[in-house]
Amino acid sequence: MNINAVDLFCGVGGLTYGIQQAGINVVAGLDFEESCRFAYETNNKAKFLLRNIKELDDKEVNSLYPDDTDIKILIGCAPCQPFSAYSHRYKDSESKKEKMDLLDYFGEQIKLVKPDIVSMENVPQLANEEIFERFKQLLRDEGYGEPAVKVVHVPTYGVPQNRKRLLLLASKFGKIDFIPEEFTKENFPTVRDAISKLPELKAGEIDPKDPLHRTRKLSDLNLERIKSSKQGGTWRDWDESLLPNCYKKSSGASYGSVYGRLEWDKPSSTITTQFPGYGNGRFGHPEQDRAISLREGAILQSFPDDYQFWEEGKTLSSQKIAVQIGNAVPPKLGEVIGRSIKEHIRSLV
Repeated sequence: MNINAVDLFCGVGGLTYGIQQAGINVVAGLDFEESCRFAYETNNKAKFLLRNIKELDDKEVNSLYPDDTDIKILIGCAPCQPFSAYSHRYKDSESKKEKMDLLDYFGEQIKLVKPDIVSMENVPQLANEEIFERFKQLLRDEGYGEPAVKVVHVPTYGVPQNRKRLLLLASKFGKIDFIPEEFTKENFPTVRDAISKLPELKAGEIDPKDPLHRTRKLSDLNLERIKSSKQGGTWRDWDESLLPNCYKKSSGASYGSVYGRLEWDKPSSTITTQFPGYGNGRFGHPEQDRAISLREGAILQSFPDDYQFWEEGKTLSSQKIAVQIGNAVPPKLGEVIGRSIKEHIRSLV
């Protein structure tokens, strides 16, 4: 059978890469961020289309599937910031409202394309939102039956970080489910497994063989702070002279995970868009006196160590790349979705 997928909200291609690793052809990815084009097209056998899902022609996505397609798959992760635990308190702001309705537009594409199989990935908090109930009801109304929904702790599927994601699968062929989890707490992939073999760096240095393996400079004060930090520890390990004023107050006592080091033999903390900043979370290298590099953050997201995010000769924006990495679907999670779909299709034969 000729199986083809289109990736809505594709970003730099984490989901597409994983789906393709599972053996499913992705013909195109759509995103409204032009800066994602290079990484998406360089690392994936798919074309990038600069599109805002709110402005698509009714037949545009459907026209991307080759005429001889036997099974159409529509995949995507609508930008999840409006539903994250951090942003939830601001969900009534106009900027958040604009992004919250993107899942409805995903639903509109399902009605227009009529794919055989749908996959959606997002943050777990989405499960509590009315818009998610609306999305599931649309799937039922369109003939997909009851969608499979699962909140996964991603180390159980081989991603070396503590992160939870909401996965959804729906099929017009009948019941579909996710492949079994493959790791337990006893053998979770760790920070050591992921990044211990990368060249050592000092704060502010760049690996001459890999421009993405670069780390931010630290002020003299932050350098003293990280030298006083323990793996898995907090700023409470420091001498009082190193504490920011806000942490000397009782109101700052709850921020335990900032200015922390990762631990070698555990999964990393969640890789956010702010991971290159030592003070933004537990993003300090386990041993070296610096925050993790862009390359290390990408690997902890389960991107392969040669995934290209930056075109040589072009100006590299570290912050923009950090946002792309932090917002990406971990490729190994995409592979799990793809393998689940393949198992479902095999069961039909």
